[in-house]
Amino acid sequence: MFATVAAAVPVLVAGVLGTLGLLIVGTGGVVVTVAALYWFLARRGVFRGIALGVAVLAPIVVVVVFVRAQLLWVVLLSCAAMLLAMICARAALRGGSMPIPATEYPAPPPQHPFLIMNPHSGGGKVAKFDLRRKAEELGAEVLLLEGPDTIDVVAAARQAVARGADLLGVAGGDGTQALVAGVAAEHRLPFLVISAGTRNHFAMDLGLDRTDPASCLDAIHDGVEIRVDLGTINGRPFVNNASFGVYAEVVRSPAYRDDKTATVLRLLPDLLAGDTGARLTARIGDTTVAGPQAILVSNNPYGTSDLAGLSRRDRLDRGVLGVVTLSVANTREAVGLLGRTRSHGLTQRTAVEVVVDADTAQIPVGVDGESLLLDTPVRCVIEPKALRVRVPKTRPGIRLAAPALDWIRLRDLAGR
Repeated sequence: MFATVAAAVPVLVAGVLGTLGLLIVGTGGVVVTVAALYWFLARRGVFRGIALGVAVLAPIVVVVVFVRAQLLWVVLLSCAAMLLAMICARAALRGGSMPIPATEYPAPPPQHPFLIMNPHSGGGKVAKFDLRRKAEELGAEVLLLEGPDTIDVVAAARQAVARGADLLGVAGGDGTQALVAGVAAEHRLPFLVISAGTRNHFAMDLGLDRTDPASCLDAIHDGVEIRVDLGTINGRPFVNNASFGVYAEVVRSPAYRDDKTATVLRLLPDLLAGDTGARLTARIGDTTVAGPQAILVSNNPYGTSDLAGLSRRDRLDRGVLGVVTLSVANTREAVGLLGRTRSHGLTQRTAVEVVVDADTAQIPVGVDGESLLLDTPVRCVIEPKALRVRVPKTRPGIRLAAPALDWIRLRDLAGR
């Protein structure tokens, strides 16, 4: 509370000095910058160049105005105090709580572990951390995804189960993790996650060590088991999320791999205007969202500390999907996102089932980072605690996502 009051002091001082106009200039500068950035993304040609110029010049003009009024110190001090206030507010909302650990079950060492390793994933982490040799020394059968032919990891995992495998695991990206996890869930076998991918979001939310993939192998001989949910999209498993709309359309473009920035700038104007791409409708439980430009469905909800709610997941066993929809059809709606408006532009929900329909027979979907073309309607469901994940007894653990700034709750806490 003290930090919040401290943040307001410079502004009050500035008000005494007659700087209400400067406050308006500062607020207007933020609005103009956001609006110009939206124009930059939604326009082409000379309008895009003008919008970029405005987005760059607006904050410069604001700073110049404050400098000429000899009140730059107000801006700097207010920013520092507001940063401190936000830190204190999040600490108060968190209330010193710690993550509730998932229930751990005893896990005897497997007799026939089968691991699939992608030597190209994560910039070559399989070789860098000598994962194959270490796994084989622990008695695991290892299949390397190398060679000129594409290997069907689902078929390989099922063949391993038929040969007597009693644990399945993957050292690779989240997309491969999800496919093999589906086989493990289907046969009720334990699943081992080895953090050898590029981002390792699933491993992070399981509390595994992403800096040392070899430590994940400790779960084979000294592990415990936790039960987590598994998402499915049209019957295909996913461990992180599925994205629809603008992002999925952009990633689908063949040019995206060669030049990501140019592809995004070329496609965004038509996608934001609705001139290209399918018109989507999301049915989230009993709620229907018509015409969103982007939809993200996740295996358990992400934290809400940022605008889109994409930080981390505190738990993976809540038994619900997290859903974020975004609709920004014009400049006013883009500026409205500054206020984190929930009823317009941005919605966040949870549900056990999400159905995404469209005015086309198929739509592109990004599933755990892989671009797919799926038949509509696309049905996402959650399978509660369907996956038995084997993790090391000793691991970093999860970290709570920062809570959203709930001003009503803060007021209530301050009044106690």
